[in-house]
Amino acid sequence: MLNNPRARTAVKGMLDPPAKLLLRLHISPDAVTVVGTLGAVACAVLLIADGNFIFGVFGVMVFAIADLLDGAMARMNGSSGPWGNFLDASLDRVVDGAIFGSVAFWAATNGEMWLAGGTLIALVAGQVTSYAKARAEAVGAQANVGIVERAERIIAILAALLLSGIGVPWVLDIVVWALAVLGVVTVVQRFIHVRKQLKPHPETP
Repeated sequence: MLNNPRARTAVKGMLDPPAKLLLRLHISPDAVTVVGTLGAVACAVLLIADGNFIFGVFGVMVFAIADLLDGAMARMNGSSGPWGNFLDASLDRVVDGAIFGSVAFWAATNGEMWLAGGTLIALVAGQVTSYAKARAEAVGAQANVGIVERAERIIAILAALLLSGIGVPWVLDIVVWALAVLGVVTVVQRFIHVRKQLKPHPETP
């Protein structure tokens, strides 16, 4: 999402001042990561699951800023490294589960079983997508392929919730099932890509 150099520069300019302030207050990047995760999960579980999509989305977005701030803080104080990457990636899965799980819960309790089913498929596909990448790297391969990655999934579901919250019909169902289908396709793409890299070659006599 931030591969464009101008975009990276703009985001860096916005994040550096609050990151410096938090470091002056002796707040660690890990603390920001954990607080951001807890806040996003709370907004999802307490608001989105209850049907308050608009407030839930804005709440999640506010706490999602911590997902960017912690990286800027770690870069500034020289603490960026494997632990920060591990913590951030692990807690990202928690936030994903809270958001999609809350949508599935709301759908199921309101009789929208088709939507609930699609949301669960999208959630599982998203988690397997991330897990497949991690496992591929653990066995010496790489799996940076696929149609839908985490950033696209989160942006799409939050945008759909916001539009649904203001009364746009069918948008949530369409987006959820699109994410479900594309998520499964992405998993298959990663399996095929890793299989090609790790496929045993017959020994030549």
